[in-house]
Amino acid sequence: MFKGSNVALVTPFKNDKLDDEAYINLIHFHIQNGTNGLVPAGTTGESPTLSHDEHERVIELCVKESNGKLPVFAGTGSNSTEEAISLTTHAEKIGANGALIVTPYYNKPTQEGLYQHYKAINDKCGIPILIYNIPGRSVIDMSVDTMARLFELKNIIGVKDATGDLDRVDQSLNKMGKEFIQLTGNDDNALEFNKRGGVGAISVTANIAPKLCSDFQKLSKSKNDNEMEEAKKLDKILQPLHHAMFVESNPSPVKYAAKLLNLCDDDVRLPLVKVTAETKDIVKKALHSAKLV
Repeated sequence: MFKGSNVALVTPFKNDKLDDEAYINLIHFHIQNGTNGLVPAGTTGESPTLSHDEHERVIELCVKESNGKLPVFAGTGSNSTEEAISLTTHAEKIGANGALIVTPYYNKPTQEGLYQHYKAINDKCGIPILIYNIPGRSVIDMSVDTMARLFELKNIIGVKDATGDLDRVDQSLNKMGKEFIQLTGNDDNALEFNKRGGVGAISVTANIAPKLCSDFQKLSKSKNDNEMEEAKKLDKILQPLHHAMFVESNPSPVKYAAKLLNLCDDDVRLPLVKVTAETKDIVKKALHSAKLV
Protein backbone atom coordinates (compact mmCIF):
# COMPACT_ATOMS: atom_id res chain seq x y z
CA MET A 1 0.00 0.00 0.00
CA PHE A 2 2.81 2.42 0.75
CA LYS A 3 5.77 2.35 -1.64
CA GLY A 4 7.26 4.32 -4.52
CA SER A 5 7.27 8.12 -4.47
CA ASN A 6 5.44 9.54 -1.46
CA VAL A 7 5.47 13.29 -1.01
CA ALA A 8 6.26 14.96 2.29
CA LEU A 9 3.73 17.71 1.62
CA VAL A 10 4.54 21.35 2.30
CA THR A 11 1.89 23.33 4.19
CA PRO A 12 1.12 26.54 2.26
CA PHE A 13 0.63 29.73 4.27
CA LYS A 14 -0.77 33.11 3.33
CA ASN A 15 -0.42 35.97 5.82
CA ASP A 16 0.70 33.35 8.36
CA LYS A 17 -2.59 31.44 8.02
CA LEU A 18 -3.20 28.10 6.32
CA ASP A 19 -3.81 28.63 2.62
CA ASP A 20 -6.51 26.01 2.12
CA GLU A 21 -6.98 26.73 -1.57
CA ALA A 22 -3.30 26.31 -2.41
CA TYR A 23 -3.10 23.17 -0.27
CA ILE A 24 -6.11 21.57 -2.01
CA ASN A 25 -4.62 22.43 -5.40
CA LEU A 26 -1.33 20.83 -4.34
CA ILE A 27 -3.07 17.59 -3.42
CA HIS A 28 -4.77 17.38 -6.82
CA PHE A 29 -1.47 18.27 -8.50
CA HIS A 30 0.01 15.14 -6.95
CA ILE A 31 -2.95 12.96 -7.81
CA GLN A 32 -2.57 14.03 -11.45
CA ASN A 33 1.21 13.68 -11.65
CA GLY A 34 1.97 10.16 -10.48
CA THR A 35 2.70 10.58 -6.78
CA ASN A 36 2.10 7.27 -4.99
CA GLY A 37 1.22 8.54 -1.50
CA LEU A 38 0.66 11.69 0.55
CA VAL A 39 2.33 12.55 3.86
CA PRO A 40 0.78 15.67 5.42
CA ALA A 41 1.95 17.40 8.62
CA GLY A 42 5.49 16.06 8.68
CA THR A 43 8.75 17.98 9.01
CA THR A 44 8.36 19.42 5.51
CA GLY A 45 4.81 20.40 6.46
CA GLU A 46 6.21 22.51 9.33
CA SER A 47 4.41 20.48 11.96
CA PRO A 48 6.42 22.00 14.84
CA THR A 49 4.78 25.39 14.24
CA LEU A 50 1.26 24.19 13.44
CA SER A 51 -1.27 24.62 16.21
CA HIS A 52 -3.07 21.45 17.29
CA ASP A 53 -6.17 22.54 15.37
CA GLU A 54 -4.13 23.38 12.27
CA HIS A 55 -2.34 20.04 12.46
CA GLU A 56 -5.64 18.19 12.50
CA ARG A 57 -7.08 20.35 9.71
CA VAL A 58 -4.11 19.73 7.41
CA ILE A 59 -4.63 15.98 7.78
CA GLU A 60 -8.42 16.26 7.37
CA LEU A 61 -8.07 18.25 4.14
CA CYS A 62 -5.58 15.77 2.75
CA VAL A 63 -7.83 12.78 3.48
CA LYS A 64 -10.91 14.53 2.13
CA GLU A 65 -9.35 15.82 -1.08
CA SER A 66 -7.41 12.66 -1.92
CA ASN A 67 -10.72 10.81 -1.51
CA GLY A 68 -9.15 7.38 -1.60
CA LYS A 69 -7.17 8.04 -4.79
CA LEU A 70 -3.88 7.99 -2.88
CA PRO A 71 -2.98 6.59 0.53
CA VAL A 72 -2.47 9.17 3.26
CA PHE A 73 0.09 8.55 5.99
CA ALA A 74 -0.37 11.42 8.40
CA GLY A 75 2.45 12.92 10.39
CA THR A 76 1.26 12.46 13.97
CA GLY A 77 4.46 12.33 15.98
CA SER A 78 5.34 14.34 19.06
CA ASN A 79 7.84 14.29 21.90
CA SER A 80 4.77 13.94 24.13
CA THR A 81 3.38 10.42 24.00
CA GLU A 82 -0.07 11.67 25.00
CA GLU A 83 -0.12 14.21 22.17
CA ALA A 84 1.10 11.62 19.64
CA ILE A 85 -1.72 9.30 20.71
CA SER A 86 -4.24 12.13 20.34
CA LEU A 87 -3.05 13.08 16.85
CA THR A 88 -2.85 9.45 15.72
CA THR A 89 -6.30 8.47 16.94
CA HIS A 90 -7.71 11.60 15.27
CA ALA A 91 -6.01 10.65 11.99
CA GLU A 92 -7.50 7.19 12.26
CA LYS A 93 -10.97 8.57 12.99
CA ILE A 94 -11.02 10.77 9.89
CA GLY A 95 -9.82 8.02 7.57
CA ALA A 96 -6.05 8.29 7.20
CA ASN A 97 -4.48 5.08 5.94
CA GLY A 98 -1.65 5.22 8.44
CA ALA A 99 0.58 7.39 10.60
CA LEU A 100 4.18 8.53 10.31
CA ILE A 101 5.50 8.98 13.84
CA VAL A 102 8.84 10.64 14.47
CA THR A 103 11.15 9.55 17.29
CA PRO A 104 10.61 11.87 20.29
CA TYR A 105 12.85 14.89 19.94
CA TYR A 106 14.53 16.82 22.78
CA ASN A 107 13.54 14.36 25.57
CA LYS A 108 16.39 11.98 24.60
CA PRO A 109 14.66 8.73 25.64
CA THR A 110 16.57 5.48 25.93
CA GLN A 111 15.89 2.60 23.52
CA GLU A 112 13.45 1.23 26.11
CA GLY A 113 11.79 4.63 26.28
CA LEU A 114 11.45 4.64 22.49
CA TYR A 115 9.91 1.18 22.59
CA GLN A 116 7.39 2.14 25.26
CA HIS A 117 6.49 5.39 23.43
CA TYR A 118 5.60 3.57 20.21
CA LYS A 119 3.97 0.69 22.05
CA ALA A 120 1.66 3.11 23.87
CA ILE A 121 0.61 4.66 20.54
CA ASN A 122 0.27 1.22 18.94
CA ASP A 123 -1.98 0.02 21.74
CA LYS A 124 -4.35 2.98 21.38
CA CYS A 125 -4.85 2.92 17.59
CA GLY A 126 -5.78 0.57 14.79
CA ILE A 127 -3.94 1.98 11.76
CA PRO A 128 -0.47 1.13 10.37
CA ILE A 129 2.44 3.06 11.85
CA LEU A 130 5.72 3.98 10.17
CA ILE A 131 8.60 4.84 12.47
CA TYR A 132 10.34 8.05 11.41
CA ASN A 133 14.00 7.76 12.38
CA ILE A 134 15.80 11.08 11.86
CA PRO A 135 18.61 11.54 14.39
CA GLY A 136 19.79 14.71 12.62
CA ARG A 137 16.68 16.50 13.89
CA SER A 138 15.56 14.48 16.89
CA VAL A 139 19.04 13.58 18.29
CA ILE A 140 17.83 10.06 19.14
CA ASP A 141 18.70 7.17 16.80
CA MET A 142 16.44 4.14 17.08
CA SER A 143 18.43 0.91 16.80
CA VAL A 144 17.52 -1.89 14.43
CA ASP A 145 17.01 -4.14 17.46
CA THR A 146 14.41 -1.74 18.89
CA MET A 147 12.65 -1.61 15.52
CA ALA A 148 12.60 -5.40 15.46
CA ARG A 149 10.86 -5.44 18.85
CA LEU A 150 8.34 -2.88 17.63
CA PHE A 151 7.72 -4.81 14.42
CA GLU A 152 6.26 -7.59 16.56
CA LEU A 153 3.40 -5.25 17.53
CA LYS A 154 0.19 -5.24 15.50
CA ASN A 155 0.44 -1.81 13.87
CA ILE A 156 4.17 -1.16 13.32
CA ILE A 157 4.89 -1.84 9.64
CA GLY A 158 8.15 -0.13 8.73
CA VAL A 159 10.43 2.89 8.82
CA LYS A 160 11.16 6.16 7.11
CA ASP A 161 14.93 6.06 7.42
CA ALA A 162 16.60 9.46 7.40
CA THR A 163 19.87 8.33 8.99
CA GLY A 164 21.72 8.43 5.66
CA ASP A 165 23.31 5.09 6.63
CA LEU A 166 22.68 2.67 3.77
CA ASP A 167 23.93 -0.25 5.83
CA ARG A 168 20.73 0.12 7.88
CA VAL A 169 18.77 -1.19 4.90
CA ASP A 170 20.76 -4.43 4.91
CA GLN A 171 20.63 -4.75 8.68
CA SER A 172 16.87 -4.25 8.82
CA LEU A 173 16.31 -6.62 5.90
CA ASN A 174 18.37 -9.32 7.60
CA LYS A 175 16.65 -8.78 10.94
CA MET A 176 13.02 -8.35 9.88
CA GLY A 177 12.74 -9.51 6.28
CA LYS A 178 10.98 -8.01 3.28
CA GLU A 179 7.68 -7.49 5.10
CA PHE A 180 9.23 -4.60 7.05
CA ILE A 181 8.66 -1.57 4.81
CA GLN A 182 11.77 0.56 4.31
CA LEU A 183 11.38 4.03 2.83
CA THR A 184 14.23 6.50 2.59
CA GLY A 185 13.87 10.00 3.92
CA ASN A 186 16.97 11.07 1.99
CA ASP A 187 16.13 11.80 -1.65
CA ASP A 188 19.79 11.73 -2.67
CA ASN A 189 20.36 8.08 -1.69
CA ALA A 190 17.11 6.66 -3.09
CA LEU A 191 18.71 4.69 -5.93
CA GLU A 192 21.10 2.75 -3.72
CA PHE A 193 18.52 2.49 -0.95
CA ASN A 194 16.12 0.70 -3.30
CA LYS A 195 18.87 -1.51 -4.71
CA ARG A 196 19.51 -2.79 -1.21
CA GLY A 197 15.89 -3.62 -0.49
CA GLY A 198 14.07 -0.35 0.11
CA VAL A 199 10.68 0.11 -1.55
CA GLY A 200 10.51 3.87 -2.00
CA ALA A 201 10.89 7.30 -0.48
CA ILE A 202 9.07 9.93 1.49
CA SER A 203 10.34 12.76 -0.62
CA VAL A 204 10.84 16.51 -0.34
CA THR A 205 11.76 16.87 -4.02
CA ALA A 206 8.48 15.22 -5.03
CA ASN A 207 6.73 18.45 -4.00
CA ILE A 208 8.07 20.11 -7.14
CA ALA A 209 8.94 17.16 -9.42
CA PRO A 210 6.26 14.53 -8.74
CA LYS A 211 6.35 12.83 -12.13
CA LEU A 212 10.15 12.67 -12.27
CA CYS A 213 10.26 11.21 -8.77
CA SER A 214 7.47 8.74 -9.46
CA ASP A 215 9.00 7.57 -12.75
CA PHE A 216 12.38 7.22 -11.07
CA GLN A 217 10.97 5.15 -8.23
CA LYS A 218 9.14 2.81 -10.59
CA LEU A 219 12.19 2.27 -12.79
CA SER A 220 14.59 1.89 -9.86
CA LYS A 221 12.76 -1.27 -8.72
CA SER A 222 12.75 -2.85 -12.18
CA LYS A 223 14.57 -6.09 -12.93
CA ASN A 224 15.00 -4.95 -16.53
CA ASP A 225 18.52 -3.69 -17.32
CA ASN A 226 17.30 -1.02 -19.74
CA GLU A 227 14.81 0.33 -17.23
CA MET A 228 17.49 0.41 -14.55
CA GLU A 229 19.67 2.47 -16.87
CA GLU A 230 16.75 4.87 -17.29
CA ALA A 231 16.45 5.06 -13.51
CA LYS A 232 20.12 6.03 -13.29
CA LYS A 233 19.59 8.77 -15.88
CA LEU A 234 16.64 10.17 -13.93
CA ASP A 235 18.68 10.01 -10.73
CA LYS A 236 21.35 12.20 -12.33
CA ILE A 237 18.68 14.70 -13.39
CA LEU A 238 17.21 14.73 -9.89
CA GLN A 239 20.43 15.02 -7.87
CA PRO A 240 20.85 18.81 -8.35
CA LEU A 241 17.25 19.24 -7.21
CA HIS A 242 17.83 17.05 -4.15
CA HIS A 243 20.89 19.11 -3.26
CA ALA A 244 19.14 22.45 -3.79
CA MET A 245 16.26 21.49 -1.48
CA PHE A 246 18.66 21.28 1.49
CA VAL A 247 21.02 24.20 0.92
CA GLU A 248 19.07 25.84 3.74
CA SER A 249 16.75 24.32 6.32
CA ASN A 250 13.85 22.38 4.82
CA PRO A 251 11.21 23.44 3.77
CA SER A 252 12.37 26.97 2.91
CA PRO A 253 14.10 25.99 -0.37
CA VAL A 254 11.31 23.70 -1.58
CA LYS A 255 8.71 26.36 -0.82
CA TYR A 256 10.69 28.85 -2.90
CA ALA A 257 10.83 26.30 -5.73
CA ALA A 258 7.09 25.74 -5.38
CA LYS A 259 6.54 29.50 -5.67
CA LEU A 260 8.54 29.58 -8.92
CA LEU A 261 6.27 26.82 -10.23
CA ASN A 262 3.13 28.70 -9.12
CA LEU A 263 2.17 25.95 -6.70
CA CYS A 264 2.08 28.02 -3.51
CA ASP A 265 3.71 30.98 -1.80
CA ASP A 266 7.12 30.67 -0.16
CA ASP A 267 5.98 31.83 3.28
CA VAL A 268 7.40 29.85 6.19
CA ARG A 269 6.84 30.29 9.91
CA LEU A 270 9.44 31.54 12.35
CA PRO A 271 11.95 30.45 13.40
CA LEU A 272 12.31 29.45 9.74
CA VAL A 273 12.84 32.27 7.24
CA LYS A 274 12.73 32.58 3.46
CA VAL A 275 15.85 31.61 1.55
CA THR A 276 18.69 33.99 0.71
CA ALA A 277 19.40 35.39 -2.76
CA GLU A 278 22.29 32.96 -3.14
CA THR A 279 20.04 29.99 -2.41
CA LYS A 280 17.41 31.33 -4.81
CA ASP A 281 20.00 31.16 -7.60
CA ILE A 282 20.87 27.56 -6.71
CA VAL A 283 17.21 26.56 -6.71
CA LYS A 284 16.56 28.30 -10.05
CA LYS A 285 19.52 26.55 -11.68
CA ALA A 286 18.37 23.17 -10.37
CA LEU A 287 14.86 23.72 -11.74
CA HIS A 288 16.30 24.71 -15.11
CA SER A 289 18.63 21.69 -15.21
CA ALA A 290 15.63 19.40 -14.62
CA LYS A 291 13.63 21.34 -17.26
CA LEU A 292 10.89 22.17 -14.78
CA VAL A 293 10.99 25.85 -15.76
